[in-house]
Amino acid sequence: MLILTRKLGEAITIGDQVQIKVLSIKGGQVRLGVEAPDSVRITREEVYLQKAGEAPDNEERGDPGGRGTTA
Repeated sequence: MLILTRKLGEAITIGDQVQIKVLSIKGGQVRLGVEAPDSVRITREEVYLQKAGEAPDNEERGDPGGRGTTA
């Protein structure tokens, strides 16, 4: 696993077509923006695991309502 540190407004690029940018930092949350071609599927981990039938318990992860933006 590659671990990177980014500040507000900074980004990382994956390959030639995917860019991930830090849009905001509020408390314990980091808001990311992802630019990628339509052919690249982007899914939050908990949504991906839920579709795979292996959803972790949201309360254990500190998210009692399972809130967040789906994508």
